[in-house]
Amino acid sequence: MSDPADPAAAGGRTLVFVYGTLKRGGENHALLANQRFLGTARTTSGYRLYGLDGYPGLLEDPQGPGEVSGEVWEVDASALRALDELEGVDEGLYVRAAVRLAPPFDQTKIDTYLYLRSITGRPDLGREWPIP
Repeated sequence: MSDPADPAAAGGRTLVFVYGTLKRGGENHALLANQRFLGTARTTSGYRLYGLDGYPGLLEDPQGPGEVSGEVWEVDASALRALDELEGVDEGLYVRAAVRLAPPFDQTKIDTYLYLRSITGRPDLGREWPIP
């Protein structure tokens, strides 16, 4: 069911912060191929990036010093649905939620995908998911 408060639900465009395999050069970047790249970005402090099974998971961590690096993309409704599917939103793997970014993206609502499952035993990746 679509959310009327979601611009993509009405056919609009949504800004999304990506930090892993969706970045330029990443294995899932093809999902963003026809979308608009707005620039590189970083979160404010309060986030932490963990290594999962070949991909990263971003979590809010109010005590964390981390500023995670990524990219901001403007995506259409079709691409947003594909991203939600990739990230397992319906299965409860990730949730699409607003993220706090540093300037110049600090005054705009931008979504990201936050990991919802346990990170017990998962490595802390620091600030960036490397693209080979």
